[in-house]
Amino acid sequence: MPRSTRLSVVASSRSSEGRWHGKRWLVEAMPNTREVLSYTVWASGLRLRHTTTSLWRQFKPSTQAVNGQRDVGVMRGGPARVICRFVHMRHGKLIVVAISRGNANAFLILKYLHNLVEVLESYFGVVDEESIRNNFVLIYELLDEMMDYGYPQNTDADILKLVITQKGVQSENKGRDISVAATGVVNWRAEGLKYRKNELYIDVNEDVNLLMSAKGTILRSDVSGKVKLTCHLSGMPECKFGLNDKIMLDKQPGKAGGGNATRKGGNSSIVLDDVTFDKCVRLGKFDSDRTISFVPPDGEFDLMKFRVTENTILPFKIIPNVREIGRTRLEITVKVKANFEAKQSANVVRVIIPVPSTTSKCKFQKASGKAKYSPEQNAVVWRLRSFQGQAEYSLTTEVEMTATVGGKAWVRPPISMQFQVPMFTASQLKVMFLKVTEKSGYQTVKWVRYITNAGQYECRM
Repeated sequence: MPRSTRLSVVASSRSSEGRWHGKRWLVEAMPNTREVLSYTVWASGLRLRHTTTSLWRQFKPSTQAVNGQRDVGVMRGGPARVICRFVHMRHGKLIVVAISRGNANAFLILKYLHNLVEVLESYFGVVDEESIRNNFVLIYELLDEMMDYGYPQNTDADILKLVITQKGVQSENKGRDISVAATGVVNWRAEGLKYRKNELYIDVNEDVNLLMSAKGTILRSDVSGKVKLTCHLSGMPECKFGLNDKIMLDKQPGKAGGGNATRKGGNSSIVLDDVTFDKCVRLGKFDSDRTISFVPPDGEFDLMKFRVTENTILPFKIIPNVREIGRTRLEITVKVKANFEAKQSANVVRVIIPVPSTTSKCKFQKASGKAKYSPEQNAVVWRLRSFQGQAEYSLTTEVEMTATVGGKAWVRPPISMQFQVPMFTASQLKVMFLKVTEKSGYQTVKWVRYITNAGQYECRM
């Protein structure tokens, strides 16, 4: 969220005793917009005789005058103190306002106001002027439960429905159907969906990260990925999804994971770290038998995200060699070898080799691809359209530099790679099974695709 802009202006008002007192309005507005989030009223030597209604009326012309400016008013006289703070949000044609006596956290109040509107929607659908009139008593009860002595309490609609069971009066404007959300049943999938061909696409996308020393020692290596599903299924299907997770395989009789993962796969198991699921997944089922069961939303969504730090397969190995020839010449040789199977190939491979900022000319000796010196990046960019598995390519670059006096020494930034390897997973994650059950008993066409991309893939020189 953008940082709010604070504006202040000096205003004057007349008290009931006939004396003039200065006030300062501190306004917080979002930059590049005309929406005021909150403002604070400060006073110096003022006995509070103004109501919040009069302050609100005085605030409206002031905001129009200062909105979008950065003018700062100066307070003169005695020490200033806060009278009150207003924070509001817009919902349709309504403005929901909260008032605080102190310098409260404005975004905490905004979050409470948003939750309040969501709770009201769960009780009587559309929140508008008519529905507020019809449900005035209910709103009072909800506010009594959601706020206690000025402190936010419970703002969860499902829990509030256990305490306040009264149903709201629906307005004539038909709101969204809340029956499903209130009962806790599937609220992310509409009923009555029909497809001529029932298909389910599974994409396992991974980003492999590597930091390797110049001698070939792995300093850091991990894989972060996600399982994306595209669902075109009729009705209300139940899906059961299984991976080669070590804990899941150990719980199945006769299918033990066998400890460390092997390169050839089979029943090899992996250890998943930092797993997060979509809201459609039944977490209790996953904790009991490590199977992922869910009712999928329609269309495309991320089923799960994960990270693997052990027994990963690095797609490429980089072997650099730097040889300095005098003060103005440099020879850099980079060898890249593919570690995946020969039947697979990588696409859009780019090797970015840093060179000194004083480089004037580069000459290349390459076995494949195209190499070009990029002065903007201070690097040589080596492109290979396709990189076959188990293949090895090398590039030798002769760098000529401009002679300088008193310049900083070259720090040798790491070599980085960009690539994409289809049908390969660096984490060795495999989809073991996917079962789709629906009461109509239709057949489902399932597709599985694996893609590994380069994350922060670097090797020091």
